[in-house]
Amino acid sequence: MRLATLEFDSGETVAAAAHADGWVALPAQSLSELLRSGWSVPSSGVVEGPQVTGALVLPLPAPAKVICCGLNYGEHIAETGRDLPTHPTLFTKFADSLIGPTDEVVISDEVSADWEAELAVVVGRTLTRASRAEAAEAILGYTVANDVSMRDWQRRTLQWFQGKAWDATTPVGPVIVTADDIDPTAGLTITCRVNGVEVQRDSTSTLVFDSAELLSYISTFTTLRAGDLVLTGTPGGIGMAREPAWFLADGDVLETEIEAIGTLTNTVRVTEPASRARRTA
Repeated sequence: MRLATLEFDSGETVAAAAHADGWVALPAQSLSELLRSGWSVPSSGVVEGPQVTGALVLPLPAPAKVICCGLNYGEHIAETGRDLPTHPTLFTKFADSLIGPTDEVVISDEVSADWEAELAVVVGRTLTRASRAEAAEAILGYTVANDVSMRDWQRRTLQWFQGKAWDATTPVGPVIVTADDIDPTAGLTITCRVNGVEVQRDSTSTLVFDSAELLSYISTFTTLRAGDLVLTGTPGGIGMAREPAWFLADGDVLETEIEAIGTLTNTVRVTEPASRARRTA
């Protein structure tokens, strides 16, 4: 099943499920609201409701937690010069960092912005100190994300947080595909393109820590709830690791695609930082 949040011309939004002829409305304004209400995928796999049309927007606009795993593909670990991790390397984002599948990524001209195509896991129900099996059963589904990272800020300290949680820089979507329809451990091709040039390609089957293992591990120290989002890490091919380094520039078109889920298409816009704009006004 494919789930989404749609936006009408009026600006209002609705949670929706794919139907043979399009989309049917679900009883909430977004998937975040729907999952917090306790909704779960019907065992029949069929959703009834009025048909609706609209633009695909950020499917989960208000997750309570956005937790990310770094260094989770072998090629990426190698290009950063690190050893294979024995435990997941985790950091957090906020809901403010998330944007939709076609929104602009707006950055300052003073940062070195890099791409990171990622599979994102959507939690379907509360998890606390869950086993791997319990975590697997609690996965609602999967979506596409790009953990656009400000490398200069990320490298200021040993903690990555300040380079990872910039407002309105992490595209997510375009839909959520439920776990009964796809299995990332079997291998989904994940790719990233900048201005049509492929910069990343790998398979989700090569993740060091897969989705169930990540959710189980995270739930050991913090409770995960329906609608939370877990980003699973990026493959090799980041701009920072290239010679010379390649960072995103104004007008670049960033495409992030995962087989069987969909594609994000986001244009990069570079603006003056507010501090400089105030000085020159």
